[in-house]
Amino acid sequence: MPVKIISTVLIMLLVAGCAMPQLKLPRLYRVTVQQGNVITQNMIDQLKPGMTRRQVAYIMGEPVLRNTFNEDRWDYIYTIYLPGYYDQETRMSLYFQDEVLAYFTGDLSPSAPQDSEPNAEQGGDAESSREDTESNI
Repeated sequence: MPVKIISTVLIMLLVAGCAMPQLKLPRLYRVTVQQGNVITQNMIDQLKPGMTRRQVAYIMGEPVLRNTFNEDRWDYIYTIYLPGYYDQETRMSLYFQDEVLAYFTGDLSPSAPQDSEPNAEQGGDAESSREDTESNI
């Protein structure tokens, strides 16, 4: 008899537990894990062939991996991992010839250059407005 009552109560608790709305119970803290050098699009846009190793190291930082068999290759790896939500890995390889940057490959590429220089027409307008200002003085 007591076994029958206990089993009935357990079954009722299991069924009631499935029907209850989900309670927001505290969970374990999940640590965001970042490893390697942070690689941003801005950094890649600053890289230009012909830069020295020192200039590249100033922009990108020292590489995480240096190829022991080929000193003219620098590898940059950046991973960010948030358990259960987010996982990203970015890789870049930079190649040097004669102590200057020759080219680079990887997950990011330089963005299209933007026209930040004024064109000739704007320069001409600036000169004519300067002449107008001088003649008014």
